[in-house]
Amino acid sequence: MAQKPSIPKGTRDFNPEQVAKRNYIFNTIRNAFLTFGFQPIETPSFENSDTLMGKYGDEGDRLIFKILNSGDYLSKADKIAYDEKDSTKLTSSISEKALRYDLTVPFARYVVQHQNEIEFPFKRYQIQPVWRADRPQKGRFREFYQCDADVVGSDSLWQEVEFIQLYDAVFSELNLEGVTIKVNNRKILSGIAEVIGASDKLIDFTVALDKLDKIGEEKVKEEMINKGISQEGITKLQLLFSLSGSFESQIESLKSILDSSEEGKKGINELSFINNAIKELGLLTTTLQLDVTLARGLNYYTGAIFEVAAPKTVNMGSIGGGGRYDDLTSIFGMNHVSGVGISFGLDRIYLVLEELGLFPETVNKNVKVLFINFGDKESLFSLKAIKQLRAQGINAELYPDSAKMKKQMNYANKRNIPFVVLVGDEELKSNNYTLKDMTSGEQFKVTQIELINRLK
Repeated sequence: MAQKPSIPKGTRDFNPEQVAKRNYIFNTIRNAFLTFGFQPIETPSFENSDTLMGKYGDEGDRLIFKILNSGDYLSKADKIAYDEKDSTKLTSSISEKALRYDLTVPFARYVVQHQNEIEFPFKRYQIQPVWRADRPQKGRFREFYQCDADVVGSDSLWQEVEFIQLYDAVFSELNLEGVTIKVNNRKILSGIAEVIGASDKLIDFTVALDKLDKIGEEKVKEEMINKGISQEGITKLQLLFSLSGSFESQIESLKSILDSSEEGKKGINELSFINNAIKELGLLTTTLQLDVTLARGLNYYTGAIFEVAAPKTVNMGSIGGGGRYDDLTSIFGMNHVSGVGISFGLDRIYLVLEELGLFPETVNKNVKVLFINFGDKESLFSLKAIKQLRAQGINAELYPDSAKMKKQMNYANKRNIPFVVLVGDEELKSNNYTLKDMTSGEQFKVTQIELINRLK
């Protein structure tokens, strides 16, 4: 007996309904990208290993899917590494390519490789799958899509303002209310670390601070002490732990906390600029919120940091994020190219829309009308009408087999096709059609023009 087929762990099949819903999100995001002036690019699903390796840290390197060299790959293997079972050295001799881990490093490679063809500032968007050899669990997959937009070649804060508006435009179009766009600034985090005398422990400080909403104030303080941050420094943070209120009131509190830090003051000025601009421009359905505990990939970001929170009525993590980076392309030898970018979490957005029942009914209605097959003459007559309907943008199809009427009607019902057309001897003689509304059960005798108008 043949073994039942399966798919690799961490991957998924999508049925027609799921694909339609995913495409609804893709198209909404893509249209917003285009409206805001972003240009599409695509990069290969796999890159040279040296493009990816060493760019994500040790943990990231372990999660990169390596591709074996074609042919007799063992013939060129490092024999010493093979005998010693040294997997790290052996891998580099039998694998020269790898599946992309994200879209950011390939984008940096693209900018450096095509710098003479690109007009800066360069606004790009990219919607493609990525792969990570992670342990599969709920909401975490080994193959998934990223929807990224970036601007490189400009350090203007107007770009941050535009990205907040872009998030707002997408979630408004998806009818998703109650989304919060959280923002912070790396310079503020650096300034706080400086004020409490922990500049040399910036990473430890921010990792602990980032857990404030998960483990609480006392546990955060305990972790900081364990990392070598002084009690005196932690005492200076007391105002920070209780920081709340409006964007403006938090800014005023930060001014007193960071009065002695020039770096911190720069961060405050940048956030104030963004907030004032958004207040003037307004947002449709989202809310902008300052969150000084937000750290997101601290080593990577150098200015603004974004994280998008789903509505509080849904138990879901972030559904988007991003920030400002000053020197992304330096990993490939091209220095001093500032950029800022954001990403949408497609899978989590899907789950939120599903839970809240926000997918439009029309998303799943692919075919609008099915022509019943009564035989070859009737089918040819039907296909002439179908050709005209398709030319008018109406999705139509002919049932392929001259099967029993009940079977064809059941097919239409199971596919949720709202209309069927019947063409028998009478319709052939009169050059008309019988149109049936599958919801109400009503039937109409119509001409071809009337058929098109009714279905439109």
